[in-house]
Amino acid sequence: MTGRTTIFLLLGLLLTVDAAAQRSISGTVTDNRHEPLSGATILVKEIAGLGAVTDAGGRYELRLPDKKEYTLTATYIGYFDATRTLTADHGGALDFQLKENPTILEQVVVTGTRTPKLLKDVPIVTRVITESDIRRTDATNIGDLLQTELPGIEFSYSMNQQTSLNMAGFGGNSVLFLVDGERLAGETLDNVDYSRLNMDNVQRIEIVKGAASSLYGSNAVGGVVNIISRESQEPWSVNVNGRYGAHNEQRYGGSVGFNRGRFNSMTNVQYTSIDAIDLSKGTDNTQVGDYSTIYGHSTLNVKERLIFTAAEGLRFTARAGYFFRERNSSESLRDRYRSFTGGLKGNYTVTDKDDLELSYSFDQYDKSDYLVAGDRDVRDYSNVQHTLRTLYNHTFAGRHILTAGGDYMRDYLMSYQFEGNGSHTQHTADAFAQFDWNPHEKFNLIAGLRLDWFSETKLTHLSPKLGLMYKLGSCSLRGSYAGGFRAPTLKEMYMNFYMGNIFMIYGNPDLRPESSRNFSLSAEYMKGRHNLTVTGFYNIVDDRITTAWNQALGGQVYTNMSRLQVAGVDANASGRYPCGISWRLSYAYTYEYIRKGEPMLSSTRPHTATARIAYDKDWKNYGLSVALSGRYLSKVTTDVYTEITSYEKTEKQTYPGYTIWKLSLSQRVWRGVNVTLAVDNLFNYRPRYFYSNSPATTGTTCSAGLSLDIEQMFKKK
Repeated sequence: MTGRTTIFLLLGLLLTVDAAAQRSISGTVTDNRHEPLSGATILVKEIAGLGAVTDAGGRYELRLPDKKEYTLTATYIGYFDATRTLTADHGGALDFQLKENPTILEQVVVTGTRTPKLLKDVPIVTRVITESDIRRTDATNIGDLLQTELPGIEFSYSMNQQTSLNMAGFGGNSVLFLVDGERLAGETLDNVDYSRLNMDNVQRIEIVKGAASSLYGSNAVGGVVNIISRESQEPWSVNVNGRYGAHNEQRYGGSVGFNRGRFNSMTNVQYTSIDAIDLSKGTDNTQVGDYSTIYGHSTLNVKERLIFTAAEGLRFTARAGYFFRERNSSESLRDRYRSFTGGLKGNYTVTDKDDLELSYSFDQYDKSDYLVAGDRDVRDYSNVQHTLRTLYNHTFAGRHILTAGGDYMRDYLMSYQFEGNGSHTQHTADAFAQFDWNPHEKFNLIAGLRLDWFSETKLTHLSPKLGLMYKLGSCSLRGSYAGGFRAPTLKEMYMNFYMGNIFMIYGNPDLRPESSRNFSLSAEYMKGRHNLTVTGFYNIVDDRITTAWNQALGGQVYTNMSRLQVAGVDANASGRYPCGISWRLSYAYTYEYIRKGEPMLSSTRPHTATARIAYDKDWKNYGLSVALSGRYLSKVTTDVYTEITSYEKTEKQTYPGYTIWKLSLSQRVWRGVNVTLAVDNLFNYRPRYFYSNSPATTGTTCSAGLSLDIEQMFKKK
């Protein structure tokens, strides 16, 4: 035997011994209904960095270096961790069954810090509305959902039945709405088109109250609402659904998704329509209110989201969407609204400490008047936004995170409210940085700063933020200071519009930006299956932009008003039990102080509350979910100006309080077949007089819905 042959034999023997010492472990991770959990993580306690992730069928496989005893832990968002010990003589199969976490505190959120963080560890108070909450409410759009789930928020009507928002004293132009972190183009009377934000294919909604301009810039004066889309979890999925309700309300939708190899796709289509609502029916009152008919309308919403994993740590997300809404404002005229949206985002995990995000976003929102007699569609409004963004994160010592980034946006607006239906363009740019410091598991401090620049006003603005959290046993204490601002919009600077053929409204290029200083303190107590959070806040707002009468011009002009102050308390309590019963009670108190004589008056309701009690139970071939939810809004007495040419003469006006309850029953009658029945306005509340601030209800209404998850019907049980 030659020396070379001997060496090869020895090497072969060593490799054989090493292979024999190794062992392969595989198994599945399922929930308490034995459904596979895709994307669950398996970690080996004794070997840092060794683990595996389950595939679409909940399967995993990993290789251990020897036959020693090891501890394996399975984790999945929204579920309790499961730990099992692998003995030296254990075979090659090891399965895990995870139990659902009774609270949402293990939920990963991103809005408050712009980096993934467990809800229980976020120093910025964040409210999360989960996918199961959305299903219980059976909401069609964001307005339906938020009013049911969140106190301190009210959607009402403004001029010409346009939807208007009030959230803790802040209007729609001071609350930033995002879809997967992206802004929306277009507005009407300072509000985005909330009907664009339908609840089909939404995983969760994250709400941060208070100033958030250090991360999101202009418009985040009063808060941020971020709608997070759901990704496809199954190898393939098909859903079709429909709902029919009072006033010929119809909603039809469907989605097609797949998750195969490197591709993950979800396509959604939803159509809604409702007839005009005659508010005078069933009453002898000849003066029903400020309005007697709610316009009928229809909407079409199409969305596509495609994710491509090019390599380990490199992921691209492409999205596209189309929205159309038609409102029957008269027999001869239809108001039409359209949006086209798209974007591409790349996420690259450079190292285990560094990740980078680059994105481009496009959004166009158009308005037009459809003249029925001439079959003409006249476009008179178009807002087009192009946005480029970069975001970089670096992790120090495995727990401290530095976040830095910047945005550039080109904002184009053509409007019937400009002289000669003209157009204007503005360029904005920003840079921001944030440091998330975690010196101890009980203490977290986060500090951030952002610089924004606007071309039309040559404006630069700094927005700071400081938040901290300390955990004391079962209690988490949070405190924060944040700056907010809102730059003057193109409309507010250049408007030249004859409002309702009554008076002119003029823009003002010399407007100063709104700015706010928000202080917040909160305490959260979590014990077992119960959670209680109380938050107090104080907001100082300078230079709020509004309109005031100008005697020389004989019309209204956009102007900055003097300081206003908003203070309040939010309280939220919840519980969930193994028997299937859960409950939530939320309350908000808001006080808004505006000096007399200012061209703006408060109609913020001081007391609001929401409540829900539910029962959820699943058996082998049947599932039941019953939920009773209600919202309460107190009365509010405010001053109302009696004439537009003076801000001295006022009279008292009281908007009555009201309570509305909804009962919903959802049943899984077979695999993938779900039936929903709902009774809204359960106790038949009806306003005596219809103001803009009163609910547009004619009393108790009923609806029925059917949802079919086709892929579930073909699953082997």
